[in-house]
Amino acid sequence: MNPMNRRTFLSLPVVSVLLPTASALIASEREANAVVPENPVAEQIDFSSNLPAPGTFPAKWICGSPSCMDNQDPPIQVHWYNEHTAFLRQNKAYSYEAPFMHLYFGNERILYIDEGFSTPRTDWPLRDVVDECIDRWCRRHGRKPEDMELLLAFSHLHVDHFAAIDQFVDRPNTRLMGLTHEEMLGFWGMTNFPEERVTLDLGGRNILIWGSPGHVISEFAYYDTYTQFLFTGDMFYRGRCYISFWDKWLDSMKRLIAFVDTHPVTHIVGCHVEMSRTGEDYPYGVTYQPDEAPWQLTVEELRHAYEFAKTVQEPGIYFTGAVFLCNQTRATTTIDKNPYAYD
Repeated sequence: MNPMNRRTFLSLPVVSVLLPTASALIASEREANAVVPENPVAEQIDFSSNLPAPGTFPAKWICGSPSCMDNQDPPIQVHWYNEHTAFLRQNKAYSYEAPFMHLYFGNERILYIDEGFSTPRTDWPLRDVVDECIDRWCRRHGRKPEDMELLLAFSHLHVDHFAAIDQFVDRPNTRLMGLTHEEMLGFWGMTNFPEERVTLDLGGRNILIWGSPGHVISEFAYYDTYTQFLFTGDMFYRGRCYISFWDKWLDSMKRLIAFVDTHPVTHIVGCHVEMSRTGEDYPYGVTYQPDEAPWQLTVEELRHAYEFAKTVQEPGIYFTGAVFLCNQTRATTTIDKNPYAYD
């Protein structure tokens, strides 16, 4: 059978595509994992010892192709960082935003952060891929998928981070974050945003959550105590950090610095990658980033960006060496210089 690209995917009946595609997305990642019993005896997993839990990144994330319609990559890349943590990325052929998504497993429930840009399940089968990940994890650890509560949250109120949540509205034992500021705070039980820090217990695995406005008002930072990953959403990531509210963003950065001063952090990750390994700013809207920089950032890069930001006195775009700080320049993009744009 010839490799499926997006052109053929869109031309086939839905029933012949969805489930085989979802299974195929996981297969490439399975090769690196040892064979385990399909139905082992359930046991409590220890998420608090020998921290941080080790894991691996792919040598290179799938980062697009010159032709979207002839793209040969799966709609969603799935990478198991370790046994209990999976990161997903949307194929740039389906959205140039190519957001990253997080899947954290605990003994009692699962947290899934960000749901990507596309909504139709017939075009982009996120629900099927996530369910396959959950089924796989449950088979390996003696759980029933229907017994594991799934929490669907997102980093902030921009459509490329919550649009596909519609695919999960009829999923059993699933709670979905609402699409207003008040509903987002209520989902986490916050009463003093953004300073208040709450703890989500997934069943022995804790996620710390607090407000991180600046890119937008309604945004959160997430810290996983198991991997010690700090997820900073769109307010700090490897690319163009569009900052709409500079003072609030500086306050959020100050909270992040205070956090890394008192908590171990292995990696800082955001929602996107928009630059090359040499610091090239990939133009807005491109669907191909051939020499993409690593997704993860260091604590040192966060500290440097904060010190740099404290010297900024006026709107503009500033490169820190790791990220672009776009201070109140959201309307300014590089789309007119897009080398991949059609004539």
